[in-house]
Amino acid sequence: MTMQETMRERVRSAINKVFDIDLAEIPAEVPPRTELGDLAFPVAFELAKMLKAATGQKQNPREIATRLAEEIRSSEGVSRVDVAGAGYLNVYLDRAAYLMKAAGEPEPITPQLGGKIIVEHTSVNPNKAAHIGHLRNAVLGDTTVRMLRAAGEHVEVQNYIDNTGVQVADVVVGFKHIEHKTLAEIKAIDEKFDYHCWDLYAQVGQFYEEDKSRLQLRIDTLHELERGEGETYEMADYISQRVLGCHLETMVRVGIKYDVLPRESDVLHLNIWEKAFKLLKERGAIELATSGRLAGCWVMRAEEEEDKDDEANEHETDKVIVRSNGIVTYTGKDIAFHLWKLGQLDIDFYYKPFYTYADKHVAWITTTDPSENDPAHPQFGSSAAYFNVIDIGQSYPQHYVKLGVMAVDHDERVERSAHLAYEKVALTPATVEQLGQRLSEEDRQRGAIGMSGRKGLGVKIDDLIDMLESNALVEVANRHPELNDVEQNETAHKIAVGALRYFLLKFTRNSIISFDFKEALAFDGETGPYIQYSVVRANSIFRKLADAGIDVTADDLAAVSRERIAELFQGEAGDDLWSLVYLAARLPDTLRSAVAALEPAIIAKWAFQIAQRFNVFYHNYHILSEPDSARRALLIAITSIARRQLIAALDVLGIDAPERM
Repeated sequence: MTMQETMRERVRSAINKVFDIDLAEIPAEVPPRTELGDLAFPVAFELAKMLKAATGQKQNPREIATRLAEEIRSSEGVSRVDVAGAGYLNVYLDRAAYLMKAAGEPEPITPQLGGKIIVEHTSVNPNKAAHIGHLRNAVLGDTTVRMLRAAGEHVEVQNYIDNTGVQVADVVVGFKHIEHKTLAEIKAIDEKFDYHCWDLYAQVGQFYEEDKSRLQLRIDTLHELERGEGETYEMADYISQRVLGCHLETMVRVGIKYDVLPRESDVLHLNIWEKAFKLLKERGAIELATSGRLAGCWVMRAEEEEDKDDEANEHETDKVIVRSNGIVTYTGKDIAFHLWKLGQLDIDFYYKPFYTYADKHVAWITTTDPSENDPAHPQFGSSAAYFNVIDIGQSYPQHYVKLGVMAVDHDERVERSAHLAYEKVALTPATVEQLGQRLSEEDRQRGAIGMSGRKGLGVKIDDLIDMLESNALVEVANRHPELNDVEQNETAHKIAVGALRYFLLKFTRNSIISFDFKEALAFDGETGPYIQYSVVRANSIFRKLADAGIDVTADDLAAVSRERIAELFQGEAGDDLWSLVYLAARLPDTLRSAVAALEPAIIAKWAFQIAQRFNVFYHNYHILSEPDSARRALLIAITSIARRQLIAALDVLGIDAPERM
């Protein structure tokens, strides 16, 4: 149980004892200044309303708070409780006791959700190289996974592979009708395959523009892919798996791994879709449209209020489950897949290993062939809830996916499942030009440049990482010429990944962001390298202590009395030291908030705040020259706590701090 949770329970218990009321929600606030307390509880105001409703008499919130304060003052770990303003309950913690607890081994966090949680993210169409917009999805998803796991949850990571969609079909059209290649010739391509497909995909768009009748080639290809056999299907299967391999190699560079790669083709060919389709019809969730522009389509039954909603009607086609030509839509296949996620279809895929990471973790891929099934595979699916990281533009289709799933399986698992929507990534004009792309004068005047895969306009993730590493390497080489090439490159890689991941995480999910090299790689300000540098500084303190022959264990805080610690925490200097300890120890509560909101930016902001506080501490307190052994022990303990929590937060963000910067 976190510190805030512990205090909430004590306040809840006091309310129950004094007023015989069970208050479900106990709001807690952190006062802006230390002198106002460590936690503030505004519960007296809500209690005053409840008591007035029960007795018919007006209640004074300040008097209510005073009665609760008397009950809480004797709680272990509390030094004092004040009543402030009109009825705030301000709690001051026992700083010495709190420090001793924070300096010990961290307690495991009790999971709140329970059961297995499926997080689906990345899900890049396997038709070309991944770009930075895809990377925001992957980094948000991976960090959500790390947050949930840090909070004690059991998580399965899925990367859904849409290998039967329009994008893959278009690349097949490009290979067959623009480059006129056979499958054998495609296999012989020895350049970076996903880059080759990137260029080809852009050519296909122009190919259709030149002659609209060529769009029939796309439709014919889609039908062949859904049949799951024949030369065209084999070509698409090879292309999608080879591009997928490129995607996984790219994501490894930024520390992202997956557990299972479910393929859309297998949803269709293992009758998972057919079973879901039958259930949807039986439950009356879909109907066959007999008139209007959707005639012949199977569509989600419209909610009455949506029929009156102009915005909903604009997204009418998002309700289509099966088109009039018999092709199952993304929404339809997604409903079937999510019913499988919840274990509602009594059917499963076959699985085979696809990719083995350096730590021997295996990413499994689905298959329809029983002979390929590896019985050693883990149990996938059958989750207690799912979270899907998908861009905000897919909000309406995701809405209908959830409606379809709820029509079949309306329980608390579906209720707590969620679409983690996020806005897109754009690029500053300076970044686009740094990557070698030409811009018109009009584009240079714009604040951000959007990306378009069909036009070939975008920044491939590998190019972006290469550029960041190159820029970071220049800085590392200048600062640390004593490091060998391997050490310099490793350091530059960690800085580049830290810069990239933090830049994508510090903005809330609903923020449109413009990526800029200079801003992301800055060592100062709200950046990944700034936070990494704080850890490097903390490590340097312990390295210098060891070099000076100072045995840190001899300065163990346990040798200092509680009274002496309390004394050191007094006054303005003591408040300053306490503010760092208190902020560092609040990481579990911050993690809880981030998980509750499914918002990684909460952790990113906290990491920056503690890095700022620690850097002030680093400049103001000189541990090596501190003559007072008790004070030195306290400073060492504070450094150790801050370093441990910083490293833990960076781990949640998927960032590793190098030895030197």
